[in-house]
Amino acid sequence: MKIFNGYTHGVNFGGWLSQCDHTKERYDSFITEDDFKTVSERGFDHVRIPVDYELILSDSTEFKDVAPVIGYGHNLVLGHEYYFNEEGFKYIDFAIEMCKKYNLHMILDLHRTPGYSFDPFHGEKGFFESDEYQNIFYEIWIEFAKRFGGFTDILTFELLNEVTKKEYSDKWNEISLNCIKNIREIAPDIRIIVGGYYNNSLEAIKDLSLPYDDKIIYTFHAYEPLLFTHQGAYWIETMDTEFRCDYSMPYSKYEELSEKYLCQAYASFKKFDQNACPDENYFEALLAEAINVAKDRNVALYCGEYGVIDRADKKEAAKWFHDFHAVMDKYNIGRCVWNYKEMDFEISPDFR
Repeated sequence: MKIFNGYTHGVNFGGWLSQCDHTKERYDSFITEDDFKTVSERGFDHVRIPVDYELILSDSTEFKDVAPVIGYGHNLVLGHEYYFNEEGFKYIDFAIEMCKKYNLHMILDLHRTPGYSFDPFHGEKGFFESDEYQNIFYEIWIEFAKRFGGFTDILTFELLNEVTKKEYSDKWNEISLNCIKNIREIAPDIRIIVGGYYNNSLEAIKDLSLPYDDKIIYTFHAYEPLLFTHQGAYWIETMDTEFRCDYSMPYSKYEELSEKYLCQAYASFKKFDQNACPDENYFEALLAEAINVAKDRNVALYCGEYGVIDRADKKEAAKWFHDFHAVMDKYNIGRCVWNYKEMDFEISPDFR
């Protein structure tokens, strides 16, 4: 299995250019040069920067003198004609410059694209069914490749955050392959990250297309056991916001409470002694198949998001991080914690 060099332990800058109110005030103040400097001083080697399409696309009439985002035919989508917004690209330029200055690597992650979001709250629909939405997605990445594809020493592209439904798997493989081919015509050497269904689940790794070339990285996100890492999460419809639990809790209790607060039981819990509690062996079991797939395909494996909600007991969260990190280190799998600040997962000042 390959190693994703330069991306051993990083931190997400979620909430800056994504999952935000998309105002200039937010862009200018939420993350500044001091934050890049702090991340570097704390020993992180990279940042993952989620970007929503609103940053660099606009349907505003103020861009009417700029050519529409086209190239694959007519681009009228739900009454919108999209234009590239030059001001938005300047924040990505800024992030790259800061990473250069403070010796950090960077992942440019497209968190949302027209017609698709991992979060149903945004009401984005139709991406996997619409050639028009897909063509805009390709145009975004062609533009990214033109502007940023030469920064191969510090930058990696991540095509799309957290595909949701398993039924999208085949179509996503087709779309991602087309997108990679488009990027490769412009940026043959940039590394590209691809994840799969169920929100970049470990299960989806085996169903990803074979790597297009030797610069493809498979990604997953790790928030298991979800009952612990998302305890009290207000955005989970069935979760009691007052619910709290320990990481060191018997598997039998995890199964019982998962059915109650997540409306699902996890088959993985049944693999263990029901009186035992999760430890490093739990993560070994979760990762086993993905690691074998990565070895067989000689592709690097990378965890783009992981973490524990800020409502959890800090000592219990520390146990979770210890066990997860131990397995990541054992297999030389790079990781990027969610999140640097706010977003319900803010890490402590001494975390690295």
